Amino acid sequence: MMVQKAVVIENKTVEKLLPIHQAQLLTYLKLTNLELGFLLNWNVTLMKNGIKRMVNNLKQ
Repeated sequence: MMVQKAVVIENKTVEKLLPIHQAQLLTYLKLTNLELGFLLNWNVTLMKNGIKRMVNNLKQ
């Protein structure tokens, strides 16, 4: 899911987020040339435990 052509959100419902899920989001960020993405796992008791923020080509 893309929000306002600025952020990519990848929704998952898995027992545990795996490195392959992060690689998938990073691929989406590279293909869309966007910098910010969130990996959301909805299969958690507290949502704050199911959020992974990722940045592509961080500029300092």
